[in-house]
Amino acid sequence: MSSSSQSQKPDVTLSLSLPQSPTTNDGLRPQERSVKLIQLLLTCANHVSSGNLHHADTCLRQISELASVTGDSMQRLAARFAAALAARLVKRWPGLYKALNNGGLGPVSYDVDHARSIFIRLFPCLGFAYAVINRTLVQALLGERVIHVIDLGSGDQELWVPFIRGIASGPNVPPHLKITCVSTNKEAHERLEFGLIKEAKSLNVPFEFNCVNTRLRELTLDMLKVKPGEALALTSILGLHVLLAEDDRVDAQFGLSKNNQVKECKRMREFLEMVKSIGPKVVLLVEQESNHNSSRLVDRFVDGLHFYSALFDSIDVAFGGSSCSDRTTLEEMFGKEIENVVAGEGLEREKRHERYAKWAVRFGRAGFRPVRLWYETMEEAQQVIEAFGPGGFKVINQKGCLMICWHDRPIYAVSAWNCFTC
Repeated sequence: MSSSSQSQKPDVTLSLSLPQSPTTNDGLRPQERSVKLIQLLLTCANHVSSGNLHHADTCLRQISELASVTGDSMQRLAARFAAALAARLVKRWPGLYKALNNGGLGPVSYDVDHARSIFIRLFPCLGFAYAVINRTLVQALLGERVIHVIDLGSGDQELWVPFIRGIASGPNVPPHLKITCVSTNKEAHERLEFGLIKEAKSLNVPFEFNCVNTRLRELTLDMLKVKPGEALALTSILGLHVLLAEDDRVDAQFGLSKNNQVKECKRMREFLEMVKSIGPKVVLLVEQESNHNSSRLVDRFVDGLHFYSALFDSIDVAFGGSSCSDRTTLEEMFGKEIENVVAGEGLEREKRHERYAKWAVRFGRAGFRPVRLWYETMEEAQQVIEAFGPGGFKVINQKGCLMICWHDRPIYAVSAWNCFTC
């Protein structure tokens, strides 16, 4: 976006790119309205957290007069966060909440696969991650005779077809390749299996596909069908954080979990111990670079505003500020994430994103060490981003972890790990 199409950022901790426009019918200029919306959202979050329903309702009514799902990025973001706060309030009456959602009056339904395809097509974030993963996997596994890669949830041909080609182009005879995909999406499994078998056959790569239809929380070692002699690797793309979900009502009540601490999580520890037991050569992790795992609502609400403001800003640039069905579908996907971050608690709150520094602590506790990503990987990831044209994205290297940023705000991080004993 050119400088002429952006106004000065509001002087607040959360900054959003706002289109220039004259004073609107609410009597506020866009920059003033954005500051007002941020103030109202934070005030409302405090009222919701303390259980002051009357004052929270007053804030929501004021927000509804300024926010809009078809407005500028701040208006659309405010509408999503206001809806999440409202959902949290309504959840105090489970019968009412279920009736509203089951009766078709809840959030508009959307196609998750379609939303993801829009994200991949218009934004370099996952393309950047795929480039890093492919380069790292090929470097780590080149020369192995039997390769077994475990995909924890992506199930995307855009990731695995280039990997098969990279393995096939090695100097030696192509290895026997097995890909295990863990997901509950059976249709996606079938599409992936068909596409990968076809690709492997065309390249004369001996190939085996293992489909595991289960949630990550229910995954067991025997489901992975790991065999002796396999060179193992694991990938997790925007999904491992679901294992951090637990019943944390005690922490929420007494404030035991501080925002800067890495709280022990039994399910995550057990999972990483299971992964370590099979001795993978490399584990590749892609996660949102934000902290939405605080027990305190206000803490994760503020972090959520920071993180999703960057995404909504980038959406504005990608769609040129215009409204269309694709933008609505994409923002509905992020809106569901926001609702889970804000309105969910206990095991239902699965969107527990954490920053790379905290993942480093968790992996370190489980006996893993970071793998510094190759310089060539950094170059290749940068090329992926540049191919999307000017848009505010860039790559930074933070202690061997590659992050994609939107105007200096990190939004996604790719890191690699292996076992101390490997």
